[in-house]
Amino acid sequence: MFGEFKTFIARGNVMDLAVGVIIGAAFGKIVSSLTEDVIMPLVSAVFGDVDFSNKYMVLSGSVAEGTPLAAAKEAGANVLAWGSFVTAIINFLILAFVIFMLVRQVNKMMPPPAAADAGPSEVDLLTEIRDSLKK
Repeated sequence: MFGEFKTFIARGNVMDLAVGVIIGAAFGKIVSSLTEDVIMPLVSAVFGDVDFSNKYMVLSGSVAEGTPLAAAKEAGANVLAWGSFVTAIINFLILAFVIFMLVRQVNKMMPPPAAADAGPSEVDLLTEIRDSLKK
């Protein structure tokens, strides 16, 4: 069983997947920082002094107006944190766009795959069969 596990781990696609997950996690942190530290302040500047991460709607419980989200949750209020959701959507869109741009550039740099040899056509094969049957 240990030998099979070692063979499984040594496969190229498993190692590629592990590297992809690690790089993806690090890249996700970079995009989160870009969203929270750069883009959201710009959005807040355009739409007024708005911090989307603290935008929520109280579903049940009593919370004073303007209470930060973390304090509202600590107080036991049931809140719909729509601002966190908007931030997560913006993070996803930025991440998807950046990955799209990376894949697009990599595809431009890669040479096109060589055309496979088509081989004989159906007509040629049928002609050979007809000729063989005539003999």
